[in-house]
Amino acid sequence: MNKGVNQPPRKSATLRLLLKCMVFLCAFMMISSSVAAADTKLETVFHVYMDDQYVGTVSNKSVIENAVEKLINEQQDNYKDFNLQLGNKLTYISEQVFRSNADNNAVVQKVEELATVKAAATAVVVDGKAIAYVKDSKDAEQVINELKLQYVSKEDLTFVNMLEASKEKLPEIKKDEARVLNVAIEEPLLVKEEKTDPENVLSYEDAVKLLQKGTLEEKKHVVEKGEALEIIAEKYDLTLKQLKELNEGLTEDSVLQIGQELNTVVTKPLLHVVVEREKYQEETIPFEREVVEDNSMPKGETKIKQEGKNGKTAFVYKIKEINGRQTNKEVIKETVMENPVKEITIKGTKEIPSRGSGSFAWPTNGGYVSSGVGQRWGAHHKGIDIARPSNYTIKAADNGVVVEAGWNNGGYGNKIVIDHQNGYRTVYAHLSSIGVSVGQRVEKGSAIGVMGSTGNSTGTHLHFEVYQNGQLRNPLSFF
Repeated sequence: MNKGVNQPPRKSATLRLLLKCMVFLCAFMMISSSVAAADTKLETVFHVYMDDQYVGTVSNKSVIENAVEKLINEQQDNYKDFNLQLGNKLTYISEQVFRSNADNNAVVQKVEELATVKAAATAVVVDGKAIAYVKDSKDAEQVINELKLQYVSKEDLTFVNMLEASKEKLPEIKKDEARVLNVAIEEPLLVKEEKTDPENVLSYEDAVKLLQKGTLEEKKHVVEKGEALEIIAEKYDLTLKQLKELNEGLTEDSVLQIGQELNTVVTKPLLHVVVEREKYQEETIPFEREVVEDNSMPKGETKIKQEGKNGKTAFVYKIKEINGRQTNKEVIKETVMENPVKEITIKGTKEIPSRGSGSFAWPTNGGYVSSGVGQRWGAHHKGIDIARPSNYTIKAADNGVVVEAGWNNGGYGNKIVIDHQNGYRTVYAHLSSIGVSVGQRVEKGSAIGVMGSTGNSTGTHLHFEVYQNGQLRNPLSFF
């Protein structure tokens, strides 16, 4: 019965233990809830890619942007006139995480290693390839303009630009006028904004020189008569050493052969300026010459039947030039202003025998013998003098060959001697002019000169002598 009395206190202890457990459990649940709440707070990070290459994670984009700005500023002092930019492509991908794994310093270091600083520039692009960089589009336009001005004047270029803008039809070109119709770059050309190394950006003056000078191109030289190595080298702006290096086995002692090919190099412009011109030009049309044969005229003699006269034609040409060298010239209009007149010459074909007939014709057109053969003024007069003819033409006394024709210092003045190829010779002196030459065949009665008073003469007359087998004969015995 006593045991039953002590049971209630045991129940109280159990209750107290139960209460303690409940308090502990509540406290644990509260602590767990706080920890869980703390773990669910998210943080944003940025994964950085440079030119599609992953470089790391940063806590904020400004970390990279500040680093890039610093890199650009460090080089800006060297290129004050340029707009410098990052040459790489930067990409950020954001992510929210419970725990950040960002490593700002490591990523900045990696970006500094990979980054390239470029200048914003304008590229002159030909066939898809940038061949020159300038600061901006204004400089690019000036480059193209300056290239054109190497081959046309400012006035011509202004005229072409106005013509293109107005689309008006040009008036007909005038006499002695020349004008430029078009100036263009031959290659397909594009001006494009690009980024490039600042060192590649040229002033417009240097860009013009580059595009004109172009690149070196191999070229064969064919040796011509009289050419030496030094001459060939100078022609291609090479030293003798450079020319020998381009041609294996070539030495200063090498003997060049006509037609031999040598390796050389020449500059090839990167751009070609095409200029189209229009030009009015009057040109002479040479007259034609026609020769008409006449068998009644002695062979060797000619006379002009109709004087020739040049004509005149006006041409309008269209001319194409590439880098100052004419490549095409075509006639687009032709106007005959004056027709040419043909020259007609009569040419004798009659054969003249070189041997005389043995009978002589009177050598002048009439006249009288003013002095005969014999003593005169204390000397022997070898021939006869014939004066006062109806005209002053002197004629060959017979067929023969002229053996002397010219001035004689023995007092005869202008003198002609004809060998009649039959033992006879005749002499004609004191002529004012001579119409035949040595070696010429003459026909009996044909004109050989004009009567005069040259040499030792007292007036206009013909002094006429006859020789037979070298012996002087009296001319009057033959008439």
